[in-house]
Amino acid sequence: MIRIVVADDHNLVRQSIVALIEKAEDMEVVGEAADGHDTLRQIQKKTPHVAIVDIKMPSMHGIEVTGQIQKLGIDTKVVILSAYFDGTSVRRALSNGASGYVLKDGEIEELMIAIRSARKGEIYLSPSIAQTIVSDYLKSESFSDAQTVSNRLTQREREILQLIAEGQSNRLIAEKLHVSSKTVEKHRTALMKKLEAANLPELILTAAKHRLIYFE
Repeated sequence: MIRIVVADDHNLVRQSIVALIEKAEDMEVVGEAADGHDTLRQIQKKTPHVAIVDIKMPSMHGIEVTGQIQKLGIDTKVVILSAYFDGTSVRRALSNGASGYVLKDGEIEELMIAIRSARKGEIYLSPSIAQTIVSDYLKSESFSDAQTVSNRLTQREREILQLIAEGQSNRLIAEKLHVSSKTVEKHRTALMKKLEAANLPELILTAAKHRLIYFE
């Protein structure tokens, strides 16, 4: 069971998130908070696996809370919720240790995927965020020899890499390609090694730099 703390200063939003999460059989909400300081107290007291934290809250915003969790050595993964996309905020959140960044106008399934990904030590970004970050990266970075890097990957690895870049979970990729989730995980591990990526955002950025993925 994934233990979760939900933090948002708007009661209606927070209660709606709690109600949706509690419908999931593998999740439970163990605490709620309406400001940054209380969020940190709830996390220290409840020791949840994952904290869903609104980026804008009184007393301490979500990115600051994330940084404090890292400094205190608390083993709680943070998924940032935001009403809008801001590339600078996404990069700051990730550098402060966030495991996910989800837009509030997205589908509820995105939040569920982000929670489960964070619990497994993975990073999840809403697809629109990932695409924008990659586009910005492509504008600012020069391309390297794409063909050389591409030759390192098998056809199946390239297929899985594209689906990962589109924000698909291991389970959805496995269903689409008619393989097991374990097989997808093995390919993901191989991709991280071949592209020398330490985490998911780095994998996507590296793949984009070498023109291994595309966005419509």
